Amino acid sequence: MGNGDVSTDVSPQDGCHGQPVQAPPELPLDFEAFYLGHQEFFHDFAEIHLGSRRVAEQVVHQVFLEILGGWDELLQQGDLEQQTLAVLHRGVTRRLNDDGRPPAFLINGPITKNLEAVRNQMEIASSTNGLYEAILELPTRQFTVIVLRHLLGYPTKRIARYMGLDTRTVDYHGRKGKERLRIRLGLPAAPAKNKKGAQ
Repeated sequence: MGNGDVSTDVSPQDGCHGQPVQAPPELPLDFEAFYLGHQEFFHDFAEIHLGSRRVAEQVVHQVFLEILGGWDELLQQGDLEQQTLAVLHRGVTRRLNDDGRPPAFLINGPITKNLEAVRNQMEIASSTNGLYEAILELPTRQFTVIVLRHLLGYPTKRIARYMGLDTRTVDYHGRKGKERLRIRLGLPAAPAKNKKGAQ
Protein backbone atom coordinates (compact mmCIF):
# COMPACT_ATOMS: atom_id res chain seq x y z
CA MET A 1 0.00 0.00 0.00
CA GLY A 2 1.20 3.49 -0.75
CA ASN A 3 1.45 6.45 1.59
CA GLY A 4 -1.84 7.79 0.28
CA ASP A 5 -3.77 4.72 1.45
CA VAL A 6 -5.93 5.07 4.53
CA SER A 7 -4.68 2.03 6.36
CA THR A 8 -3.64 3.23 9.77
CA ASP A 9 -5.55 4.26 12.85
CA VAL A 10 -4.08 7.76 12.85
CA SER A 11 -4.79 10.93 11.01
CA PRO A 12 -1.83 12.54 9.23
CA GLN A 13 -2.69 15.68 11.22
CA ASP A 14 -2.25 13.92 14.58
CA GLY A 15 1.50 14.07 14.42
CA CYS A 16 1.61 10.67 16.13
CA HIS A 17 3.62 9.21 13.27
CA GLY A 18 2.14 5.75 13.18
CA GLN A 19 1.14 5.47 16.85
CA PRO A 20 -2.16 3.58 17.08
CA VAL A 21 -5.08 5.52 18.46
CA GLN A 22 -6.60 3.92 21.55
CA ALA A 23 -10.33 3.32 21.36
CA PRO A 24 -12.24 4.36 24.46
CA PRO A 25 -12.67 1.48 26.90
CA GLU A 26 -15.81 -0.58 26.59
CA LEU A 27 -18.15 0.32 29.42
CA PRO A 28 -20.61 -2.17 30.85
CA LEU A 29 -24.03 -1.54 29.33
CA ASP A 30 -25.68 -1.43 32.75
CA PHE A 31 -23.18 1.23 33.84
CA GLU A 32 -23.88 3.28 30.70
CA ALA A 33 -27.60 3.06 31.44
CA PHE A 34 -26.97 4.09 35.05
CA TYR A 35 -24.87 7.04 33.89
CA LEU A 36 -27.48 8.23 31.40
CA GLY A 37 -30.25 7.95 33.98
CA HIS A 38 -28.37 9.66 36.82
CA GLN A 39 -25.90 12.15 35.39
CA GLU A 40 -28.37 15.08 35.34
CA PHE A 41 -29.28 14.54 38.98
CA PHE A 42 -25.63 14.06 40.02
CA HIS A 43 -24.68 17.33 38.30
CA ASP A 44 -27.59 19.24 39.85
CA PHE A 45 -26.83 17.87 43.31
CA ALA A 46 -23.13 18.72 43.03
CA GLU A 47 -23.79 22.17 41.59
CA ILE A 48 -26.14 23.22 44.38
CA HIS A 49 -23.44 22.35 46.91
CA LEU A 50 -20.39 23.52 44.98
CA GLY A 51 -21.90 26.64 43.43
CA SER A 52 -20.34 26.17 40.00
CA ARG A 53 -21.34 23.96 37.09
CA ARG A 54 -17.69 23.61 36.03
CA VAL A 55 -16.58 22.41 39.47
CA ALA A 56 -19.65 20.18 39.71
CA GLU A 57 -18.75 18.55 36.39
CA GLN A 58 -15.19 17.88 37.61
CA VAL A 59 -16.42 16.30 40.84
CA VAL A 60 -19.15 14.26 39.13
CA HIS A 61 -16.62 12.98 36.58
CA GLN A 62 -14.45 11.70 39.45
CA VAL A 63 -17.52 10.27 41.20
CA PHE A 64 -18.55 8.32 38.10
CA LEU A 65 -14.97 7.04 37.69
CA GLU A 66 -15.06 5.85 41.31
CA ILE A 67 -18.43 4.19 40.73
CA LEU A 68 -17.14 2.54 37.54
CA GLY A 69 -14.05 1.29 39.39
CA GLY A 70 -16.23 -0.55 41.90
CA TRP A 71 -19.16 -1.28 39.57
CA ASP A 72 -19.18 -5.08 39.87
CA GLU A 73 -18.88 -4.92 43.65
CA LEU A 74 -21.65 -2.31 43.86
CA LEU A 75 -23.94 -4.54 41.81
CA GLN A 76 -23.26 -7.51 44.08
CA GLN A 77 -23.89 -5.51 47.27
CA GLY A 78 -27.35 -4.46 46.17
CA ASP A 79 -28.87 -1.14 47.17
CA LEU A 80 -27.09 0.43 44.17
CA GLU A 81 -28.90 3.77 44.48
CA GLN A 82 -27.89 4.22 48.11
CA GLN A 83 -24.31 3.14 47.49
CA THR A 84 -23.86 5.53 44.57
CA LEU A 85 -25.53 8.42 46.41
CA ALA A 86 -23.03 7.85 49.21
CA VAL A 87 -20.16 8.06 46.67
CA LEU A 88 -21.62 11.31 45.31
CA HIS A 89 -22.06 12.76 48.79
CA ARG A 90 -18.47 11.82 49.72
CA GLY A 91 -17.12 13.36 46.51
CA VAL A 92 -18.93 16.65 47.06
CA THR A 93 -17.97 16.75 50.76
CA ARG A 94 -14.33 15.96 49.92
CA ARG A 95 -14.20 18.86 47.42
CA LEU A 96 -15.76 21.28 49.92
CA ASN A 97 -13.24 20.18 52.55
CA ASP A 98 -10.35 20.55 50.06
CA ASP A 99 -11.56 24.05 49.22
CA GLY A 100 -12.07 24.83 52.93
CA ARG A 101 -15.53 26.29 52.46
CA PRO A 102 -19.16 25.62 53.32
CA PRO A 103 -21.65 24.40 50.71
CA ALA A 104 -22.68 27.01 48.17
CA PHE A 105 -26.30 26.88 49.26
CA LEU A 106 -25.13 28.56 52.45
CA ILE A 107 -23.57 31.47 50.60
CA ASN A 108 -25.38 31.96 47.27
CA GLY A 109 -28.21 34.48 47.11
CA PRO A 110 -30.65 32.43 44.98
CA ILE A 111 -30.11 29.40 47.16
CA THR A 112 -30.72 31.48 50.28
CA LYS A 113 -34.11 32.41 48.81
CA ASN A 114 -34.81 28.71 48.24
CA LEU A 115 -33.93 28.03 51.86
CA GLU A 116 -36.39 30.72 52.95
CA ALA A 117 -39.06 28.89 50.98
CA VAL A 118 -37.93 25.62 52.57
CA ARG A 119 -38.24 27.17 55.99
CA ASN A 120 -41.81 28.22 55.20
CA GLN A 121 -42.66 24.75 53.88
CA MET A 122 -41.22 23.17 57.00
CA GLU A 123 -43.18 25.66 59.13
CA ILE A 124 -39.99 26.88 60.74
CA ALA A 125 -40.10 30.29 62.38
CA SER A 126 -38.36 33.25 60.75
CA SER A 127 -35.10 32.68 62.63
CA THR A 128 -32.52 30.95 60.44
CA ASN A 129 -30.08 30.45 63.31
CA GLY A 130 -28.64 27.01 62.80
CA LEU A 131 -30.99 25.91 60.00
CA TYR A 132 -28.27 25.45 57.42
CA GLU A 133 -25.99 23.66 59.83
CA ALA A 134 -28.87 21.46 60.98
CA ILE A 135 -29.61 20.45 57.37
CA LEU A 136 -25.96 19.46 56.93
CA GLU A 137 -26.12 17.29 60.06
CA LEU A 138 -29.07 15.20 58.88
CA PRO A 139 -28.48 11.49 58.19
CA THR A 140 -27.74 10.82 54.51
CA ARG A 141 -31.21 9.75 53.38
CA GLN A 142 -32.98 12.56 55.25
CA PHE A 143 -30.44 15.09 53.98
CA THR A 144 -30.87 13.87 50.41
CA VAL A 145 -34.67 14.03 50.52
CA ILE A 146 -34.68 17.51 52.12
CA VAL A 147 -32.19 18.86 49.57
CA LEU A 148 -33.88 17.24 46.56
CA ARG A 149 -37.39 18.18 47.59
CA HIS A 150 -36.90 21.63 49.04
CA LEU A 151 -33.75 22.97 47.38
CA LEU A 152 -33.92 21.35 43.96
CA GLY A 153 -37.71 21.17 43.87
CA TYR A 154 -37.87 17.56 42.71
CA PRO A 155 -41.24 15.82 43.05
CA THR A 156 -41.49 12.78 45.28
CA LYS A 157 -41.73 10.32 42.37
CA ARG A 158 -38.50 11.61 40.87
CA ILE A 159 -36.72 11.49 44.24
CA ALA A 160 -37.95 7.94 44.73
CA ARG A 161 -36.61 6.93 41.32
CA TYR A 162 -33.20 8.47 41.95
CA MET A 163 -32.90 7.00 45.43
CA GLY A 164 -34.34 3.62 44.51
CA LEU A 165 -37.01 3.93 47.18
CA ASP A 166 -40.79 3.72 47.35
CA THR A 167 -42.52 7.11 47.38
CA ARG A 168 -43.84 6.36 50.89
CA THR A 169 -40.27 5.79 52.08
CA VAL A 170 -39.21 9.12 50.56
CA ASP A 171 -42.09 10.82 52.39
CA TYR A 172 -41.04 9.06 55.60
CA HIS A 173 -37.45 10.34 55.33
CA GLY A 174 -38.78 13.81 54.52
CA ARG A 175 -40.98 13.79 57.64
CA LYS A 176 -38.16 12.45 59.80
CA GLY A 177 -35.76 15.06 58.43
CA LYS A 178 -38.21 17.90 59.11
CA GLU A 179 -38.86 16.56 62.62
CA ARG A 180 -35.12 16.29 63.31
CA LEU A 181 -34.67 19.89 62.11
CA ARG A 182 -37.55 21.05 64.32
CA ILE A 183 -36.01 19.39 67.40
CA ARG A 184 -32.48 20.56 66.55
CA LEU A 185 -33.73 24.16 66.19
CA GLY A 186 -35.86 23.95 69.36
CA LEU A 187 -39.12 24.79 67.60
CA PRO A 188 -42.54 23.79 68.93
CA ALA A 189 -44.30 20.78 67.46
CA ALA A 190 -47.01 21.44 64.92
CA PRO A 191 -50.54 21.06 66.30
CA ALA A 192 -51.87 17.52 65.88
CA LYS A 193 -54.14 17.04 62.90
CA ASN A 194 -57.50 15.36 63.31
CA LYS A 195 -57.52 11.68 62.49
CA LYS A 196 -59.86 10.40 59.78
CA GLY A 197 -63.34 10.03 61.10
CA ALA A 198 -62.68 12.26 64.13
CA GLN A 199 -65.07 15.18 64.44
